[in-house]
Amino acid sequence: MGHFSDVLELVDIPAPEPGPGQVLVEVGAAGLNFADLLVCQGRYQVRSPLPLVPGLEAAGRVVASGPAVDLPVGSRVVGMVAPPHGAFAQFTLMDAATALVLPDTVDDVTAVSMHVAYQTAWFALHRRGGIGPGDVVIVHAAAGGVGSAALELAVAAGARVVATAGGPEKVAACLNAGAWRAVDHRRADYESRIREAIGERGADLVFDPVGGSIGELSMRLLAWEGRHLVIGFASGDVPRVRANHVLVKNYSVVGVHWAGYLEHDPVAVAEAHSALLELLARGRIRPPEVTVLDMDRLLTGLSDLEERRTTGRLVLSVNTFDGGQP
Repeated sequence: MGHFSDVLELVDIPAPEPGPGQVLVEVGAAGLNFADLLVCQGRYQVRSPLPLVPGLEAAGRVVASGPAVDLPVGSRVVGMVAPPHGAFAQFTLMDAATALVLPDTVDDVTAVSMHVAYQTAWFALHRRGGIGPGDVVIVHAAAGGVGSAALELAVAAGARVVATAGGPEKVAACLNAGAWRAVDHRRADYESRIREAIGERGADLVFDPVGGSIGELSMRLLAWEGRHLVIGFASGDVPRVRANHVLVKNYSVVGVHWAGYLEHDPVAVAEAHSALLELLARGRIRPPEVTVLDMDRLLTGLSDLEERRTTGRLVLSVNTFDGGQP
């Protein structure tokens, strides 16, 4: 294990064999996520045996199935893969129980670009955060993959979104996506600007995939009975939670481990999938800005993720279904 540039190799290997409850999927598109960097380093919370193929989410077509599977061969699906058989390959494995069927109106790139990011944002804002119309919501890293999904879903829910992002181009992208205010976190006056944007009452919700000092500041920005949604720690630092401050302001620090629902409540994941497809069909949300890469540019894409040079989602195209009749 180590840095992706040192440990990843492009090689030919046999397609994996689906076991009980699994399907073999011909990959059309695979999402690139910050977690893929951690997988390569051996720092991801779920460790897989070596050798492994990285890539956590894929969209494609079922081409074979193992025992005890009802999902028909030929179905188009999006979902999380079954490690160590990752998504950065022509074929991968998925658990049939958590593979979500796609309509032909949604292509592979769109499906995988939305899957983890929009599912995570949906569960955070709706199930864990109880978002409502008129809520003031701070979305950190709002020009990134999961942050841009949270921004869009919060706006669709009728909230006033204060977005944070790094640099004027990303700030402009947040405003174009519907943010009520957008603040550049690289500015020296960042804290005063975000306080001005949310007003004296504070924020009802904070969507925080960053952690560290940003997370600690965010807890101070919460309104009475606000909710701080812990999505991840892209900064590399886990914020400190002051229990006395939680008590005095009566706010909640809420964990959002979306992948856990795949095991504990897959029906809720399927319901969120249906709700997101309906919002997409009605034009209430739009597919995110996507940069599509071929396999030869995978390392470049991972480097862009590492250096935070991305806006929207990065997607690896393998054998992509682009809508219409297969």
